[in-house]
Amino acid sequence: MERAADTGGASGYREPEGADAIPYFGLTMKRSHLLHIPSAELLEGYSIRPFVSGDEAHWARIECLSGEFKTEEEALRHFRKEFGEHIAEMESRCLFVVDQDGLPVGTTTAWYGTFDGRPIGRIHWVAVIPDHQGRKLAKPLFTEALRTLALFHEEAYLTTQTTSYKAVGMYLNYGFAPVHQKPECREGWAWIERLLGRSVETERMNDQ
Repeated sequence: MERAADTGGASGYREPEGADAIPYFGLTMKRSHLLHIPSAELLEGYSIRPFVSGDEAHWARIECLSGEFKTEEEALRHFRKEFGEHIAEMESRCLFVVDQDGLPVGTTTAWYGTFDGRPIGRIHWVAVIPDHQGRKLAKPLFTEALRTLALFHEEAYLTTQTTSYKAVGMYLNYGFAPVHQKPECREGWAWIERLLGRSVETERMNDQ
């Protein structure tokens, strides 16, 4: 899952204006290897640290403020449902961007999932809170997440949507390729091409 991240201007940026005019299409992208990961410098005053037990409330707050959940309580319930039995894995896979006061303001998880019938790495739950968007936090966070994934996997995928087209542009620049899973994907990627002003090639595969 990916929503409301910051691209320095994107792993998922909810458009402040005009997003309602963009039809929603779910999209999938895949990186066939985890070599040659681009570097990205973090803005002075920020740092990246791993999740530790007890950070559940920070995760819920960030995802709520980013618009993924209506309330922090709802976000926390989801966290417990999806990750409650995997806290040890979260400590080695989930990352936070923290500000100069040590407060987490962004997150993503170098998780895993089943893709084309096999388990591979997954970039999951990317978010930066609105007050800290526009500060080029997403790229360093994304870089660190990919480096973390490389410790466990040889390839990775992510899911996104047409309304996060700026994030999609970043993913393309990071070597993720569009995957054409279903017929409606063609229209979604056509929208991405128009929005980004660039050609996008898709890889056809069977539905998961």
